[in-house]
Amino acid sequence: MGKILLVEDEEGLILTLSDRLTSEGFDVATANDGEKGFEMAVNESFDLIILDVMLPKKNGFDVCRDVRKEGVTTPILMLTAKGETIDKVLGLKLGADDYLTKPFETIELLARVEAILRRTPAGSENGTPQEFHFGDVLIDVKRAEVSKMGVLIELSAMEFKLLKFLVENRGNVHSRDELLDAVWGYDATPTTRTVDVHIAWLRQKLESNPKHPKHIQTVHGMGYKFVV
Repeated sequence: MGKILLVEDEEGLILTLSDRLTSEGFDVATANDGEKGFEMAVNESFDLIILDVMLPKKNGFDVCRDVRKEGVTTPILMLTAKGETIDKVLGLKLGADDYLTKPFETIELLARVEAILRRTPAGSENGTPQEFHFGDVLIDVKRAEVSKMGVLIELSAMEFKLLKFLVENRGNVHSRDELLDAVWGYDATPTTRTVDVHIAWLRQKLESNPKHPKHIQTVHGMGYKFVV
C-alpha cells in the first residue's frame, strides 16, 4: 500500500502505530529522534511521513522545514500534543499537509493517512513542482510563498494549503465537502461557506480579474477546479 516513515520518540506509540500500520499493509520505517528522521526523510523514498512535534535532538517543526528546504515533497502528517492553533498554523506554514492532536484514536490516524495518500497524485512524489507558474503568479512550494509580478502575496496557512491542493489536482473538479476534508481535515468544524470565502480571497489576491477568474474556476452545481 505504501512506505511510511514514523518519526516518534514514545516507544509505546512507536510499537502501537507500527504494528497497526503494518497490519494494514504499509511498510513502516521508524526514527526516534529528529536528526535521524531528517536524514531518513531526505535520503530515502517514502509515500508519507508521520512526524511528531516534540522530538529529541531536532523538533518536528525544524525537521518539516528542513525537509522541505531539501526539496522533499513527501506528504507530512504532524502529531502535536499541544493542540494550540498557533502550532497547527505553524506546521502548515512550514509545509505539513495535515496535523493530528494527541491523544488520538488509531482509527482516526489511519483515516488521515488514507486521505492524504488518496489525494497525492499517483506515480509522483508530488503533484506540484518546487516552483509553479500560472499567469503572473509564482508559487514557491519549498518556501511556502506566493508572489504576483514579483511581489510577495500574504496568504494564510489555509489559503496556501487550499491553493496547493487545487494546483496539485489541477483540472479536476472538487466539491466543497471534498475540499473541506482535504484542506481543513476531519476534525475541523467549518462549513462549506468557509470554502467559498477562501476561494474568494484567493481570487481577490491572485486573479487578474477576480469577478471573472481564469484559473480558480467555479463549476456550477459541482464545486471548483483549477486550470492553468
